[in-house]
Amino acid sequence: MQNVSFKNVDEFLEFLPKNELLIVESLRNLVLSLLPECTEKLSYQVPFYKINKNICFIWPASVYWGKKKSYNGVLFGLTYGTNLTDESNYFEKGERKQVTMKKFEKPGDIDFDILKSFIFEAALYDKQFYKKK
Repeated sequence: MQNVSFKNVDEFLEFLPKNELLIVESLRNLVLSLLPECTEKLSYQVPFYKINKNICFIWPASVYWGKKKSYNGVLFGLTYGTNLTDESNYFEKGERKQVTMKKFEKPGDIDFDILKSFIFEAALYDKQFYKKK
């Protein structure tokens, strides 16, 4: 189903074209700075960020979902986005039951203040999945 296979995040980053890499690095740095306790792991060959469950992911267009490229830029997704407050419909929901996404075609498209609020809310939502070890 996918056009690539990476051993780790560094391999993933090396694969990306420069325009996507700039966006991915901006989004990645934002998530890692806001959620220092999260883990970063490749799933479906793209980075997902997890504390108790997956909170968000970054999906560049050059990593296909299917047999061909279906968009340009980079998608930033919230795995439980439909459960968050988004009265302005900043994130696209489509027909999905849970995941919401926002596409960025250039680094200047990223509104860091808006994304920060969604990431913090997503991390708060994630706390319900905490299990004592």
